[in-house]
Amino acid sequence: MHMADALLAPAVAATMYAASGIAAGVSVKTLRKDETTAKLPTMAVASALVFAGQMINYTIPGTGSSGHLCGGMLLSALLGPQAGFLSMVVILAIQALFFADGGLLALGANCWNMAFYGCFVGYYLLWRPIQRSGLFGKAKAAGRGKIILASILGCVLTLQLGAFSVVLETSISGITELPFAAFVAVMQPIHLAIGLVEGLITAAVLLFVYEARPELLMDVQSGAEQGKCSLKTTLVVLAVVVALVGGGLSLFASGNPDGLEWSMFGNAEAGYSENMGLDEEAYGVSSSAAETAGAIQEKTAFLPDYAFSGSDSAAGTSVSGLVGSAIVAGAAVLICLAGGFFRRKKAAAKN
Repeated sequence: MHMADALLAPAVAATMYAASGIAAGVSVKTLRKDETTAKLPTMAVASALVFAGQMINYTIPGTGSSGHLCGGMLLSALLGPQAGFLSMVVILAIQALFFADGGLLALGANCWNMAFYGCFVGYYLLWRPIQRSGLFGKAKAAGRGKIILASILGCVLTLQLGAFSVVLETSISGITELPFAAFVAVMQPIHLAIGLVEGLITAAVLLFVYEARPELLMDVQSGAEQGKCSLKTTLVVLAVVVALVGGGLSLFASGNPDGLEWSMFGNAEAGYSENMGLDEEAYGVSSSAAETAGAIQEKTAFLPDYAFSGSDSAAGTSVSGLVGSAIVAGAAVLICLAGGFFRRKKAAAKN
């Protein structure tokens, strides 16, 4: 669902930057001290896991389309909505700057569409209420059931909201080639299917954490039962998964266009619908802001499209997965450490 710059008018892009910026500022301000210290290792590994997971496009059978993990629900379940949102902002910014995945002008919109809904709406509307409810009783199996239910419902709902926001943003931007009703009719069903798969993936990861180290999950009542693994072992296992996914499984990602690209351009070459039938080489809004953003990306993206520049070598994908995961892990930690530093400095000034 990474939007390109051509899908947004500069005014709309600026508005979405402001909205996401406010959400990020509030997140930094409201993070509790324990979330910037005790959870730093978890934040690093979880952020890297989402980055690597987003490299794996999975085929949606019978459509000619594919989807990939967004990760907002996963991060908010592990880190809380504020730390989860900040981690997603880091992921999306690094993807745009270093891998040219998603437009730089569209970064604010992508943060809102892919991070805000999953981390805040999904958490407060579904994850926390379900985990704190008496659904399924109080046994260990009840915890599993609530995790599965919250993961699937949360991913489906938040991807629907994100997809609808894409439609609204392009419509407000005045892209007449994308009629509102027709675009909605294509975008929502495909992202329903993508959301269902993401819900299952999210549930699988969170169930592992629930069995291994349940106290890592937000609002989950683990009772007196101890996890099966130490914190160190749990994080090492997840780190190994990151390396395997980013460095290996990414080579087998689906070549079909993702839900947004499929909705706009179709996949007629593979015998599927043209959908909106846009020309991939000439569509959307042209603006000096988009040209400037594109020029910046050309200079900063050292692994464009997760590959070596000018090369089709599969090694480029593996290197992208491993390097990108490492950068994301380090950057997520630095962002939260910086937030903690400024809060301590502010508290010292008051004293």
